[in-house]
Amino acid sequence: RKLQLTEVKLWTNCGVNCMAKAKQIKVTLIRSVIGQKPDKVATVRSLGLKKINSSNVLPDNDAVRGMAAAVSHLVKVEEI
Repeated sequence: RKLQLTEVKLWTNCGVNCMAKAKQIKVTLIRSVIGQKPDKVATVRSLGLKKINSSNVLPDNDAVRGMAAAVSHLVKVEEI
């Protein structure tokens, strides 16, 4: 389906202001995933973390908070 001009304007008007208002969290991998169950390894990978001390800034929502809580013994979470 092609987007109408009004729909495109709504998306582009949001721009930087929407991102500035949105809360974010920084998730850092502090322990290795070696020896962890496959679902925990997949959760760490879905948070965008590969190596120890790698970090990723993610939106602060329930989905990301839930993933971080599931691997809380492996990651450190900081609010930005």
